[in-house]
Amino acid sequence: MDVKSEIKSLIAKKATTLKKVCEMLETSKNVKISPNNITNKLRRKTVKFDEVQDIIEILGYHIEFIENK
Repeated sequence: MDVKSEIKSLIAKKATTLKKVCEMLETSKNVKISPNNITNKLRRKTVKFDEVQDIIEILGYHIEFIENK
C-alpha cells in the first residue's frame, strides 16, 4: 500500500474526514493546512515525512521502524 491509501484507511478507521484532521492540525500546529493541499501532496507523492507523522499522530498512531529478519 502507498502512503495515500494508508492515510485514507486510517482516517476511515477513525470515522473522520481529512477536513477534520486538517482542522485539528491547524489547532495543534497553529498553521494553515488545507485538505486540498494535503490531497494534492498525497496524489503527487510529494508529502513530507514530518507531515505524515503529524497526520497520523492526530489520528492516534505512530510510525515504527522494525528491522527485517
